[in-house]
Amino acid sequence: MKRFALSGFPIDIAPLHARLRRADAGACSSFEGWVRDHNDGRPVRGLRYEAYAALADAEGSRILDEAVRRFALVEACCVHRVGELAIGDLAVWVGASAAHRAATFDACRFIVDEVKLHVPIWKHEHYADGDAQWLHPDAHPPGGPSR
Repeated sequence: MKRFALSGFPIDIAPLHARLRRADAGACSSFEGWVRDHNDGRPVRGLRYEAYAALADAEGSRILDEAVRRFALVEACCVHRVGELAIGDLAVWVGASAAHRAATFDACRFIVDEVKLHVPIWKHEHYADGDAQWLHPDAHPPGGPSR
C-alpha cells in the first residue's frame, strides 16, 4: 500500500493504524479531519472534494516520503477523501509512528499542512442558503470557476 492515497469511499482507519504499529515504533499519533457544519460564519450542509488524481498521488507521496526522512519516522500514511461528503464524515486521516512521541506529533502536523498547501485537492462547499463555493489556497479544479 502507498503512503498517500485518495479514496472515494469512507476511510477505514483500522488497517492504517495497524500499518503504523511496528516493533521499532514506540509512539503513534494520528490526525482526523472531519466535515464540519460551518465555515467562515456560514452554515455548511456538505461538500465535495475533487482532485487531479495523478498529480495528487505524486505530490502526496513526495510529502509522506519527506516526512519519514525529516522526522525519522518508522512509517507514515495519509488518506484523503474525494467525492460527496456529509457533515461529520472523515475527510482526511494522517498517521505517523516513530521511536519517540514528539516526532509523531510534529510529523502529523507537517503532513496535513503540506497536503492542504500542495496537493491538488479542491473543496466545493455547499451552504445552507443554497450557495456553493470552491475553496483551495492556490487554484481551482479543472472545469471549475477561476478566481
